[in-house]
Amino acid sequence: MTTLTFQQKYDAMYRKDASFDGVFITAVKTTGVFCRPVCTARKPKPENVVFYDTTEEAILHGFRPCQVCKPMLQPDQMPDHIKALVDEIVANPELRLKDGDLKLRNIEPSQLRRWFKKNHNISFQSFQRQLRINNAFTKLHSGESVTASAYDAGYNSLSGFNESFKSIFGEAPTSAKEKSIINIARFTTKLGPMYACATQSGICLLEFTNRRMLEREFNDLKRLLNAVILPGKNIYLAQVEREITEYFNGVRKEFTVSLHTPGTEFQKSVWDTLRRVPYGETRSYKTLASSMNNPNAVRAVASANGFNRVAIIVPCHRIIGENGNLTGYGGGLPRKKWLIDFEREKNQ
Repeated sequence: MTTLTFQQKYDAMYRKDASFDGVFITAVKTTGVFCRPVCTARKPKPENVVFYDTTEEAILHGFRPCQVCKPMLQPDQMPDHIKALVDEIVANPELRLKDGDLKLRNIEPSQLRRWFKKNHNISFQSFQRQLRINNAFTKLHSGESVTASAYDAGYNSLSGFNESFKSIFGEAPTSAKEKSIINIARFTTKLGPMYACATQSGICLLEFTNRRMLEREFNDLKRLLNAVILPGKNIYLAQVEREITEYFNGVRKEFTVSLHTPGTEFQKSVWDTLRRVPYGETRSYKTLASSMNNPNAVRAVASANGFNRVAIIVPCHRIIGENGNLTGYGGGLPRKKWLIDFEREKNQ
């Protein structure tokens, strides 16, 4: 992927190019605010501009959200034309859209590739391939033959299908029934975009996309569940997006979506205890351990807390140091403080 120059970003910002919404954030040194590229406020001079990749970076550098374009309301939102395209290929995974097909839909291929790389860390073509493989995997699991599954999923040859299947699963298509699929989706929140992963039993991961050690969490899930992670439809993904949106809108304090959280029995007991910490309140690791009738297991409880893969719903953000100070949080301490303050305010 070609890195955008300062001038390219400035030009896109100056013409309010919506296709760059989510690609970068504009921070203005003279006003101390940061904006989306489409902001209608008066455009700053180049010498007064700093560009950041995310809203979090801008906040950590001391800038505050613009009141005109409100970049914290829907950071890194999927543009409508990309959303329509994704909906189309999810509904028809056998499609093989190339640059010419995209241009017929008035979509610039280079901008689409840049958006997918930034927001999903994969190419658009890889996204399409994964959807086709997911579709074929589902057909194999239902008992359809390898040949039928390959051609129904849009592959023109068995050799191409076998190669693609092995590149993702590490095994031949004939072993498909031994593997399971974890579906993944991405959606936006007031604190930045999140990834959600789900099996047929429930949500197994919910994390901010720039969470530390996210790749390790993905790998652990694949190992623990003997699965691969692929985009695709899943009823729990739709439900968790709806419930998390309601949470950030201040109208939901408890979650009903099913969870599928593999781990040790001790880890599961800690996560269950975490879910009983009331909305708008905080607990220390020591208090959490005592509530489990294991007051000497503070370090073990802290470790299990750190292995939680389902942010917000399993509210590890409500756990603070015994002295009242904020402790580590995979999504970053600024987010942890925001979540605690947000819940306290809504709980008044």
